[in-house]
Amino acid sequence: MAQLDETLRMLRDLTDAKGIAGNESEVRKVMAEYITPYADEISSDGLGSLIAKKTGDANGPKIVVTGHMDEVGFMITQIDEKGFLRFQPVGGWWSQVMLAQRVTIVTGEGDVTGIIGSKPPHILSAEARKKPIDIKDMFIDIGASSKEEVKAWGVKPGDMVVPYFEFTVMNNEKMLLAKAWDNRIGCAIAIDVLKQLKDSAHPNVVYGIGAVQEEVGLRGSKTSTFKIQPDIGFAVDVGIAGDTPGITDKEAMSKMGEGPQIVIYDASMVAHKGLRDFVTDTADEMNIPYQYESIPGGGTDAGSIHLTANGVPALAITIATRYIHSHAAMLHRDDYENAVKLIVEVIKRLDREAVDRIIYE
Repeated sequence: MAQLDETLRMLRDLTDAKGIAGNESEVRKVMAEYITPYADEISSDGLGSLIAKKTGDANGPKIVVTGHMDEVGFMITQIDEKGFLRFQPVGGWWSQVMLAQRVTIVTGEGDVTGIIGSKPPHILSAEARKKPIDIKDMFIDIGASSKEEVKAWGVKPGDMVVPYFEFTVMNNEKMLLAKAWDNRIGCAIAIDVLKQLKDSAHPNVVYGIGAVQEEVGLRGSKTSTFKIQPDIGFAVDVGIAGDTPGITDKEAMSKMGEGPQIVIYDASMVAHKGLRDFVTDTADEMNIPYQYESIPGGGTDAGSIHLTANGVPALAITIATRYIHSHAAMLHRDDYENAVKLIVEVIKRLDREAVDRIIYE
């Protein structure tokens, strides 16, 4: 593996952390460790979202930059008499990417390794072999021989299960492979935005947020935004990369390495036109590359942010990522760094006059 620089170590630590919706404490600890040096104050909402505050002008508008801490995973629901574990997906999973994958069950007594299994194809009918296995027919095998043995190892219903994967820098060192890019890359962007602003003047108050429970309904962004009552909101997340075989430009246009995605439409929100134009004008002025994206079948935390209280002009800025909602996904470091650069430049320009123009013109 390539030597990890400071940024890559942060990305590794964030993606290695284990945290599905409702179980984000390990991720929160890592994010807090990295963001605290750049914040004036750290707090949380009642659900556990991390809120890091950085004051430029205390009388200026309030800006939130929200990434979510949770990853897609599973929860143990039952232990059968032979020691096999039944489970519930937490977040969206496609059954075809799950079988024979290694997982980690996080128990109160330590981590337990398992593998997702099903009936072998050799004993299925020819017709059944042609169909994907339903998730409800899968199980997790931890090598136990009885329910009592499973209990003795500390595994209980309600324990979270996360994919097992090792953070990897590819031969092309710009390409980074890891679990949980959805959405530890958003957490990293929030950290780095505050880092870049540490010794810079900015005419506002910025909040870097690690929201909980995005994958099950954009929940932590709703509570954290309500607590802050911001003037402007950004959700930072992953988007679809359209540069793999079989995907047409009509289905997904974005390419890895060609800049952050400006999401103009998704199932949770129509992007605020004034804010969208402000961001793209800033990108054009600073020669920061970007791509337009629409995701009719998905949403981001911006979907909750923009509906908070009296309404918050919001925009989702995403990173083109391959193989999301699976054991491992891939993204391009340049897209990450350009997203940070763009958001920092936008924040430096978001004074009260600019925000009023965005809202009222």
